[in-house]
Amino acid sequence: MRAVWKGTIGFGAYAIPVKAYSATTDRASGLTQVHLTDGGRIQHRRYCEADGTEVPPGEVGKGFPLPGGDVVVLTDDDLASLPLATAHSIDVLSFVPMEQVDPVYFARTYYLEPEVAGTKAYVLLSEAMQQAGRVMVVKVALRQRETLAVIRVRDQLLLLETMLWPDEVRAPDFPFQHEDVDVHVGEVRLAARLIDRLAGDFEPENYVDHYQSALNELITAKAEGGELARPAAAVQNAGVTALLAALQSGAEIHEGGSPVERARGAAEKAAEAAASAKRAAQRKTETVD
Repeated sequence: MRAVWKGTIGFGAYAIPVKAYSATTDRASGLTQVHLTDGGRIQHRRYCEADGTEVPPGEVGKGFPLPGGDVVVLTDDDLASLPLATAHSIDVLSFVPMEQVDPVYFARTYYLEPEVAGTKAYVLLSEAMQQAGRVMVVKVALRQRETLAVIRVRDQLLLLETMLWPDEVRAPDFPFQHEDVDVHVGEVRLAARLIDRLAGDFEPENYVDHYQSALNELITAKAEGGELARPAAAVQNAGVTALLAALQSGAEIHEGGSPVERARGAAEKAAEAAASAKRAAQRKTETVD
């Protein structure tokens, strides 16, 4: 794993040096957006709505729109100049019981590994937190943004759980919350007994992503059945044919004939070559299908 952050857990004048690693990964389906007629990849490009031109990565920045329509433009240098006290230090705020922290606040999880010089202090902190039965509430800056977080212990390892700020959690407001719903005691007891029958320990390895398994089987079946599209080969072959035709036309123009006749002949041959290349590409695509 590659460390995504490096700094210290600060306790006044003393600090434990640590490195943070992403504890989870987003497993995508592997599917991409393609053109259904030929299988070509769909590209997403950045365009400026003001002048309609495509914007290169080097000219992309951030902006804050004002009520009147003006925009305050901020560059990466502007943002880098902002003071960020927690950029390289985890600021310890308090220790609280874990059950008081609603999981709705959790965002991402990171493993914290101690540097060699801070290993003993790291293990001491881990043991003390387990005995106290509390987690550490902290502030830390990751990816140029300060965030609230908790540090908890899992198998003696300290885990950093980044959190949402309170104003980022939406307050629920649904009609049934304001209604007087009549639920009979007998119904509640029956539901509780049914829950007890399904009760057990949480073992993650017992749960399977059946959709991903079915998707992989579908892709394999289509591949083995020859249901494939090869857009790149068809486009490249067509491009080669068109290029050779253009070179041939240029050579013939150079060799002789009146300017008008040469131009007319070159145009006709170029059009014929382009049409031939297009037909060849279509035939190859149909053959693959």
